[in-house]
Amino acid sequence: MKNNIITFNNVSFNYNKRTILQDISFSVAERESICLIGPNGSGKSTILKLILALLTPNSGEITVFGTSPEQAKLHIGYMPQHINYDPFFPINVKEIVLMGRLNNKNKGFYCRFDKFAAQEVIDELGLTDLSNRQFCELSGGEQQRVLIARALVSNPQLLLLDEPMANVDTLIEKKLSDILKTLQKRMAVIMVSHDLGLVANIFQKVICVNKKAYVHKTDQLDGTMINQLYGEKIRLVNHDKHSQR
Repeated sequence: MKNNIITFNNVSFNYNKRTILQDISFSVAERESICLIGPNGSGKSTILKLILALLTPNSGEITVFGTSPEQAKLHIGYMPQHINYDPFFPINVKEIVLMGRLNNKNKGFYCRFDKFAAQEVIDELGLTDLSNRQFCELSGGEQQRVLIARALVSNPQLLLLDEPMANVDTLIEKKLSDILKTLQKRMAVIMVSHDLGLVANIFQKVICVNKKAYVHKTDQLDGTMINQLYGEKIRLVNHDKHSQR
């Protein structure tokens, strides 16, 4: 039986007196793959930020790896939905990936172990030929893979991804999906997505978020649940089988 690595117990979060999450409870086991789905503003990204201790709940309790989110941060890799960077700043792929090692250091210098770890994850994600390319020169899909590499370089036990498939074409989406399937064999993965077709193809469970949170096994997800979640008719498409469910 797998151990739970994340537990939310009656967690609520408000922002400027607006309720974002209300009394949500769920758990995530080691090496479990979870997709957070829901309409815009439903609280999906807020859940990731609570796990990362970037936000603090107004009520309820969160434990990550048996301790507080603040103490567990070094065991988590995170790819945000957006990054702020100067497109003219001269930084290459390997330097971006190395930035993921900074959380493990008291000083801002990279040792040979850092550089080895960076090259290892660059090779794993098929970025070897791009190592010395400027980040701003890459396509959207290549940049997404670089940011996933940055999240992985610290060898986390939990990977959090906020909309990694946004603004990529079908071919890149397939590559990223294959990467996620491989990663699930060695760590827990939680991803925010609006692409409902990805859910059935990659994830073991979904958490439907809209202030509340409801956990379902992937094969339990149907059109009725989705329509109730989004408040309108939504088509759930399996991209691999080219069929509607």
